[in-house]
Amino acid sequence: MARVSGCLKYSMFIFNFLFWICGCVILGVAIWLRVSKSGKEVLTSGNSGGSPFVAMNILIAVGAIIMVMGFLGCCGAVKESRCMLLLFFIGLLLILLLQIVAGILGAAFKSETIRALNETLTRDVTFLSETGEEGKEFREAVRDFQEELQCCGLVNGASDWGNNFEQVSKSCECPERSSAICEMYQGKYVYKKTCISLIKDVVEKNFIIIIGIAFGLAAIEVIGLVFSMVLYCQIGNK
Repeated sequence: MARVSGCLKYSMFIFNFLFWICGCVILGVAIWLRVSKSGKEVLTSGNSGGSPFVAMNILIAVGAIIMVMGFLGCCGAVKESRCMLLLFFIGLLLILLLQIVAGILGAAFKSETIRALNETLTRDVTFLSETGEEGKEFREAVRDFQEELQCCGLVNGASDWGNNFEQVSKSCECPERSSAICEMYQGKYVYKKTCISLIKDVVEKNFIIIIGIAFGLAAIEVIGLVFSMVLYCQIGNK
């Protein structure tokens, strides 16, 4: 009777333990992004629907599923359970297929996503000059972006803020007072660059990183599939 390779068994355990940790990280990051105030308000301002949160909800689900898969893989390897290993293999294969499809669709619709974001921000720029409760959180989010990205206004610069400029002028102020990056507005030096282009740049960079991580994780998942099937066969021949 063939023996189960101890090296393969514990390699499978270590792999799935790391896989479980990856699931924990994905779940934690996705939940943090889901409740992050700035990004949430910029993407959902003026829209009562929850569609911008679909991607975050999917990531939360994926993180939870990966944690379960990692647990099944660890237990299946240690206990030499063919049932657990088979469940792990099937679940991981489904995740891999969905991940590849999501990555391809994400890459294909990247330009459409950026265009939709551009239209949303251009439309919602009117909230900056308003004073009511509607758009208040959006204004706060843009003010935070101004401080972080060193820009002013969304589309037309400081004038986007209208009568609200004095309230947010500190986040727009340009300390260097260089004519290359600053301009004078209502007696204050403010950044020339508007935030819309910088926000789009951040989204594009994150888009590429997410797609890269997805395909990198897919390669690791293929190794997991091979390990689990070899171990499954060895246990069957024991």
